[in-house]
Parts: sequence; C-alpha cells; structure tokens
Amino acid sequence: MGAPMTDSPIVDHYLELGLRMGRHIDGFVDAYYGPAEIADRVAREPMVAPEVLVAAAGHLIVDLDAGTDDDLLDASRRRWLRAQATGMHTSARKMAGEEISYVDEVEWCYGVRPTFRDEDQFAAAHERLDAVLPGSGPVRERIISWREAQAIPVDRLDAVLRTIAEDFRERTQRTFGLPEGEHIAWELATDQPWSGFNYYEGNLQSRVAINTDLPVLATSIGHLVAHEAYPGHHTEHSRKEAGLVRSRGWQEESIFCVGTPQCLIAEGLADLALEIIAGEFPDLVVAEHLRSNGIEFDPEIAHAVRVASESMDAVRANAAWLLHEDGAPIDDVVAYIERWGLLPHARATKAIEFLTSPTWRAYISCYVEGLPLCRNWVGGDPARFATLLTEQVVPDDLVSA
Repeated sequence: MGAPMTDSPIVDHYLELGLRMGRHIDGFVDAYYGPAEIADRVAREPMVAPEVLVAAAGHLIVDLDAGTDDDLLDASRRRWLRAQATGMHTSARKMAGEEISYVDEVEWCYGVRPTFRDEDQFAAAHERLDAVLPGSGPVRERIISWREAQAIPVDRLDAVLRTIAEDFRERTQRTFGLPEGEHIAWELATDQPWSGFNYYEGNLQSRVAINTDLPVLATSIGHLVAHEAYPGHHTEHSRKEAGLVRSRGWQEESIFCVGTPQCLIAEGLADLALEIIAGEFPDLVVAEHLRSNGIEFDPEIAHAVRVASESMDAVRANAAWLLHEDGAPIDDVVAYIERWGLLPHARATKAIEFLTSPTWRAYISCYVEGLPLCRNWVGGDPARFATLLTEQVVPDDLVSA
C-alpha cells in the first residue's frame, strides 16, 4: 500500500474494510463520501473472501489496541474506531458462516446487550390505551380503527412532508445550527421493509424516502420528518461531515456501516429528535401543519395514545428475539406482534419483513435500546443532544456518564 489517503493508515484500513464488506452484503454500507481513490480501488479489485475480511477486522482491532498510529489518533478517536471494528468483525464472522447467537450479535455489533421485555409492560400499556381511546370494545379493534382514521391522503402527503420539514428545519437551525449548503430531496417509495430512509449522499446532501406501501399516518408523520431529517439523521450526517470530516479530517466518519455502534447512537438520537425539536407535546405542532393542509387531527387524543403506548415499541424487539434466539415460527411471531403490538395483520407482516432481513434482523435494538440510552443521557438538555449530533460517541459513553 502506498501513502495513506487519510490522516492515518488505520483509517485507510477501516474504510477499505467497510467497502469490501459492502460488496458482499447489500445495504451494509449505508453511506460513503470518503476518498474516491479508496472506493475506486476497492470496486476494481477482486472480491475479498469473507475469511480474509474476518482476519482484516481482527488485525484492525489488534493494531488499535497496540497503539499503532498513536501519534495520529487520540484516545477517544481510537476508542470509537475499536467499537466500530468490533461490530464489523462480528458481521464478517457471520458472513464467513460462523454461527453467532442473536443476543451476542446485537451486543458485539451495536454495543448493548438486548433484553427480552416482560409482556406485563405491554398489558399495562393496553390498559392505559383502553382508558384514552375513543369508543368501546376490544382495545386492539379500537386502536386499529383509530389509526386507520389517521391515514394521510396520498395526494396531500408530499405537501404535508414539506410543510413540517420546513418548520423543523428552521427550529433545528435556531437550536443547533446547520452547515451552509445542506439540502434534502424528498421522495415517496414503495416495496421497502422500512417506513422511512435517509440516503446520505455526502456534500451535505440527503435523499429521504418515505414508504407508502402502507398508509402514512398523521400520528407518525412528525416523527418521520424529525427522525430522518431535522434534527435526526440528515442533521447528524451533515453536521459530522462539516465538523469532523471537513474541519478535522476524520475520514472514518465518511463511511456509515450497518452492524456498528454508530447505528445505535444514530437511531437513538433520531428517535429522540421529535421531542427535542417540538417539546413534550409535539402533537400540537404537527396538528397545525395537518390542518393547514386540510387534514383533521386531534392532538389531545394523539398525545394520550402516544404516551400510553410508548413501552409497546419493544414488542418488535421481543419479536426479533423470538425469531432468532428462540427459533419461533414466523406465523407465531406475526400473531405475537398482532396481540401485543395491537397491529393489524398487514402491519405485523410488514414488521416481519424488516426483522427477517439478514442485514437488518438485529437492527431493531438500535431503536429499542438506543432511544432510552440517548434520552437518559441527554436529559432534555439541547447541549447534550448537540454533542450526539457533532461528536464521536459510543454506547458505553452514555451508560457510564
């Protein structure tokens, strides 16, 4: 290898490893805007065998532990790279055919050990919902009916998205600042396992897709915009590109790989984004934008339902555990999601698509474990949220603080 393309040979090796793994696993590299020479070289070379990638990831960890490039990498940067390399090493081992338990995969990839939540917490949420939902009868039937009534007409969805995004962008600019020239192109997508996705393209630009396979609900549109854009994924990516990659030359931030602790921090802060930008009652803010587009929305009921049901977010994490740790049949897990998540069959089946994807199966823990971790650490302090947006953080930083 010739002269390093970045400020450290270790960072070169890290970028090469991620790009080589991305040739084996579709979607593993979520974003790359680093040195073009590295990407071009990796694209031209023969595919590297998974066993060789396992060894390369292992060597990267050894070099980081040994203090290689100690004069180029400070301790916190080295610590971040080691956490990332551990996740990549785990993914490479799986790629090479090694059997790794689901629980170990989550811990080694994302830096937290998942837990199976007691269904009592879901039952308690059902009781709370019974008290706040309109009408009478079984809770599942009532919440399905209520949610269906919140569907945003497809012909108004684009206008609603842009109205909310403009407001949240202004709020983000005032509170956290945005780099000059950042921009988002919004689009509607179909036939995807996710509800929304941020494609960060570098140069401070994102493409954000909202999936319309199932109706987009008025109750979730604010969360989608905050999560994917302002002050969520796009804000984090653009702030880190401007502050870490451009200003400090930390090119390791120019690649974003699935199966690493970077994802847990990103999803945790993105799930926290709505309450950070719109307060503890964001439904009031969203209601103004919906009404301006001719969509009726009761923020009082929406707020009550959201608060009552938040603990049910862990139903999908339990479902992943049942699938991959316990080996439960898919039909049984769909029924589990329907029962405890109070979802109609179509949405429960859609959730299974995500949970059974080889790339995404452990990713649900990034939301379920990441949100409380980030929320507890931030504690409502915008300055701490700004740290998540702009600095390298690993899950242990938030646990030990």
